[in-house]
Amino acid sequence: MANPQDELEALRAQVASLTARVHRLEQSAGVEPPFTSATPTPPPPIGRSPGEATTIKILREEAERGPVPPPPPMPHIPAGPAVAAPKLAPSAQRSSEDLEGTIGKLWLNRIGIVAILIGVAYFLKYAFDSGWIGPGGRVAIGLIAGIAVIVWSENFRRKGSVAFSYSLKAVGIGILYLSLWAASQYFHLVPASVAFVAMILVTASTITLALTQDAEILAVYAMIGGFSTPALVSTGENHEIILFSYVLLLDIAILAMVTFKPWRRIVWGAMPGTAVMYIGWSAQFYDSTERTVTVLFASAFFAVFALAPLLTPLTRSRWHPGMSITLTLLPLVNGGAYFLALYAMYDRETVTLTWYALALAAVYLLLSSQFKRRVDGDPDVVKTVNLLHVAVAIAFITVAVPLKLDAHWITIGWLIESAVLLFVGVKADTHFLRIFAGCTLALGVCRLLFIDNFSTQTLVFNTRFATFMVAIAVMAGIVIAGKRLASEREQPFIMLAGIALNVLALIALTREANDYFTRHIAETYQQRNMYEAATQLGIARDFSFSAIWIVYGAALMVIGFWKRSAFIRWQAMVLLAVTIGKVFLYDSRELEQVYRILSFIALGVMLMAISYAYHRDWFKLSPKKSNDGTEQETSA
Repeated sequence: MANPQDELEALRAQVASLTARVHRLEQSAGVEPPFTSATPTPPPPIGRSPGEATTIKILREEAERGPVPPPPPMPHIPAGPAVAAPKLAPSAQRSSEDLEGTIGKLWLNRIGIVAILIGVAYFLKYAFDSGWIGPGGRVAIGLIAGIAVIVWSENFRRKGSVAFSYSLKAVGIGILYLSLWAASQYFHLVPASVAFVAMILVTASTITLALTQDAEILAVYAMIGGFSTPALVSTGENHEIILFSYVLLLDIAILAMVTFKPWRRIVWGAMPGTAVMYIGWSAQFYDSTERTVTVLFASAFFAVFALAPLLTPLTRSRWHPGMSITLTLLPLVNGGAYFLALYAMYDRETVTLTWYALALAAVYLLLSSQFKRRVDGDPDVVKTVNLLHVAVAIAFITVAVPLKLDAHWITIGWLIESAVLLFVGVKADTHFLRIFAGCTLALGVCRLLFIDNFSTQTLVFNTRFATFMVAIAVMAGIVIAGKRLASEREQPFIMLAGIALNVLALIALTREANDYFTRHIAETYQQRNMYEAATQLGIARDFSFSAIWIVYGAALMVIGFWKRSAFIRWQAMVLLAVTIGKVFLYDSRELEQVYRILSFIALGVMLMAISYAYHRDWFKLSPKKSNDGTEQETSA
């Protein structure tokens, strides 16, 4: 049976432990305990029993554990037999309140505005039909309504409904333009000049609002209204200077906005607007007597849009992807449109157009140099735009080449331009410039092969062979640079350039041989009784083709072995196959005995030499065997 004294001590220890826990809970809850000591003083340890020792150990562990965290709050259980209905989750309740607020504050407001506007419109129509309001009153109501809507829209902007505020401003601005149009063109209350000035004030006010509120959409409204103004107040008469002066001032205002704001949309709106004004006037009123004034205005329009990329903010903080399209396409579209306008005015005056093309090239080079000096811009963007202007300058030089030059000089100019464009495209890492260079190169090669008509009097040292050498040099440059710089996707084009190089070289050599013997045949025919000699020269000419192809094929094969290039060796094999076909199908029947013997012997010797080289594996092209007996390919 347990000792009663031990049981008493255990109970005391448990009470002390519970008291300490209650004390810590009250401390955590911030309640002041009614006693000063959390743990009562234990009796003097005369002789501790096992129960007492255990109790003291528990007290020490409780003290070391620290304050006990407060228990979680108990859920409130409503009194009474009725059970409360479950409440909605906070997120669902908020979404319901948001939807209700949206409907009540936004949609009902908009529907109410539309209903009021429709009611007012019906009232005005009824008043007009009944004769209550005359023309002057109608215009006055329109002007007052337009201004009132614009002023009213500011309340919504201050309350945070910015998009709705700008929609109201669009309505108000449109009412103002239509009211002024009605006053001038429909009711004839004021002269067209007065309405024109009033519309300019509306446009200027809209531009001011756009800048002060930093709203690109308002700038778009101003641009649309500004370019609509000449059409709204047109009298059908020719006022070129007034019209183009107004359009020029509007373009300058748009340029000023672009200088301070990255608003690319108004630039792309201003250029078509200017083009519509120019084309509309030119189709109706232009004649050659007005060419000087028209060229001056066209040049001024070109200058404004040429400066737009230069003045567009290029810093990283204000840069966005849409600007890349603007800065890339704007120089191309602007220069092309301006030169087409000049071409339409000067028609067949090629000398003047040539000077204009060269002047445009100089202007774009000047703009390119200005981009280099901009140190606060995005370096990548500045580099791209800079090189793009260089490419446009080269394009105008390309246009000037056929206008001023003729014959092979056009071909040489295009070939050199393709090399420069390709160089710029690689340096700028601009894909479309590489495509442009490829098109220009193809244009030059096609002209060289199918259009240029050369008259040669000497062998090799003539203009045709020199032009072919330029084309071959460009192809060689592409092949050499392509090995280091071309991507995997561009490798097929590099291989195509290598094939084109060899084809052009063969054509150049074959044409030289053909012209050499053709000249001698013509000289022989001028003499009497020289038919046999002329026939022999024709046979020698045919044999020379086979000889050139055999030698060139052998040279290609040697280069292929030397460079360890299977691609070059395959080109040599194709050429040899063509040569074999010519020797067996043509030379064996048409050539004389001596030339026939030479053709077959030369072809056979070359084929045997190539076969022996492959057999002996002089250039270590066959795969090597490793120690375990597997084959390993050598580098090709």
